[in-house]
Amino acid sequence: MTRAVYPGSYDPVTNGHLDIIGRAAHLFDEVVVAVLINKNKRTLFSVEERQDMLREVTSQWDNVRVDSWHGLLVDYCRENNIKAIVKGLRAVSDYDYELQMAQMNHQLTGVDTLFMQASPQYSFLASSLVKEVATYGGDVSTLLPASIEKRLQQRLAETR
Repeated sequence: MTRAVYPGSYDPVTNGHLDIIGRAAHLFDEVVVAVLINKNKRTLFSVEERQDMLREVTSQWDNVRVDSWHGLLVDYCRENNIKAIVKGLRAVSDYDYELQMAQMNHQLTGVDTLFMQASPQYSFLASSLVKEVATYGGDVSTLLPASIEKRLQQRLAETR
C-alpha cells in the first residue's frame, strides 16, 4: 500500500487544500491529512475543530483519513509507515522553504517529498489571507467550502 501524509495547520481548510488532497488521493492508496500542532502558532480553531472540518470536507474520498501530530513530521512518518510527504506549492517562495524541509526530512529518515503545484485558481490562496479578508468583511465564499465558511464567519462573530 502506498501511503502519503499531507501536513498543515488547516486553520481553516481551503479549496486549495482540497484540490491538493483530491489530486493526492488519486496517486496514493491512502492519504493522511495531518493537522500539525504548533504551540507557537495562534490559531482560530482548535485541533479537534480543524480535524472535524477536514473529516467533513474530505468524506468524498474513501482513502483519505485525518489525524494530528505534535513533533517532527518524519517521526510521524516512521511511526505510521509512511514513505511520502505531499506538499502544495503556490509560488517560488514556497519552493525555497519547502525544498530545505524536504532535504532535511530525507536526510533524517529517507522519506521523500512530492511537490504538487497549486492549480492556478488557488495559487494565491492561504488560510491566513482568508482569515484576514473575512475579518474585515470581505467575501471569501469562493475560497472555502460553504460549511467551512459558515464556521469561519461564526467564529469571527464570536471574537468580535
